Amino acid sequence: MKPVSLKNLLLLAIPAAVSVLLNNAFKVIDQYSVQWLGKYAQAAIGSCTFILLALFAIYSVVSSGSGPLIARATGSGNHEERRRIIGNALFGAALIGALVLTMLAFLAPTICDGLGLRGEVHALAVEYLQWLAVMGFPLVLAPVIDTVFIAVGRTALVMGLQFVATVLNILLNPFFIYTLDFGIAGAAMATGISRGISVVIGLWFLLRQFRPAGRDFWPDSSLRRIIRIGLPLSWGIALYALVYWALLRYTISPLGPTVNAALGIGYSALEGFTWPIFWGISMGVASLIGRYIGAGQVDQARRTIRLAFPLMTLLGIAAGCIFWFGAEPLCRLFTDDPGVLEQAVLYARILAFSQLLVAYECLAEAVLEGSGDTRPILFWSAPWNIARIPFSWYFGIYLEMGPAAIWWVINVTTLVKAAGKWSAVIRGNWQSIRI
Repeated sequence: MKPVSLKNLLLLAIPAAVSVLLNNAFKVIDQYSVQWLGKYAQAAIGSCTFILLALFAIYSVVSSGSGPLIARATGSGNHEERRRIIGNALFGAALIGALVLTMLAFLAPTICDGLGLRGEVHALAVEYLQWLAVMGFPLVLAPVIDTVFIAVGRTALVMGLQFVATVLNILLNPFFIYTLDFGIAGAAMATGISRGISVVIGLWFLLRQFRPAGRDFWPDSSLRRIIRIGLPLSWGIALYALVYWALLRYTISPLGPTVNAALGIGYSALEGFTWPIFWGISMGVASLIGRYIGAGQVDQARRTIRLAFPLMTLLGIAAGCIFWFGAEPLCRLFTDDPGVLEQAVLYARILAFSQLLVAYECLAEAVLEGSGDTRPILFWSAPWNIARIPFSWYFGIYLEMGPAAIWWVINVTTLVKAAGKWSAVIRGNWQSIRI
């Protein structure tokens, strides 16, 4: 492989960042589109955000686990192994997705009970989730298709697929929600159909470029390797989602639907813009690191980190400024309720202080994930995410310090997680790990 430069890092990372931003825009579009249904619909969509994150965590067992393997096979020129990994990844994703969506259809009321949702918010959240179970199979395959193309460096194609899906979602949301009068269910329908069209296009490109044969789709040791690498990342994401479920039930929902809706706006609209950019850049970094390690060019993998660090620093500082100075005008786009707006602005301005840390955490995870050294990610994420529950309850509810205390707990635990993951990167085990 050619030596890495800032130019080729940006050519790879910028489309990846735009892709993740567009992918995450689905939550923002839903949050924006349902605002005329009222604050209960907004609270329902905001609460479902973390359920969708838990579903993504399950799907990511396959997508996250296959990325480093495909990147290494690409770097080493082993195209036969790459085809086998791609086939196994698609098989595994389809199997897991079918099981998960079937369970979601039946367990949606129980899940919403577990979040502490009540009344109209509960009913709307159940309706949204059950329709997503019916329409959501494309969301199962999409992460694997994106991962395949990102791992081989075709991030521009992924960006194009995400652009098609996002434009369709923008057009279909008001049509299904208001014109056809499906209400909140229309948001789930629009998501499934728009994502389905982009998945069909993506599969066509994938099969045409990599040409996996029938035997490649039969599960073998490749699927076991994928799951072994992907499980730590999946557990980390799942625990993150479960932590927010607990926060919603024990600390946020007790503060009322106003704070609940504010969290949905702040998390989906503001962090839904900045975090995807961090993670998209990191996905490009992970792709390069995996391919350089596969090619035996560890020095170029280290140089990739050195080039990416100042870029992530600049983005982290910019995100913090957007959260602080843009909080009110941005949040005002998603609500005309004065109480919801006040709480959303509070959330944004407190979380402004941790955006640089989030950027650094994403970069550290990219190094570890790209190399396949995924266990430190779980080790440093899980306990500190879990710690948010008792600390948030203690300061926010027991000491009656309110939502501000909960948001500051998130800031402090983010600092610890970022420092821990960078300690794993600095130790350097990722440079020689076998996967």
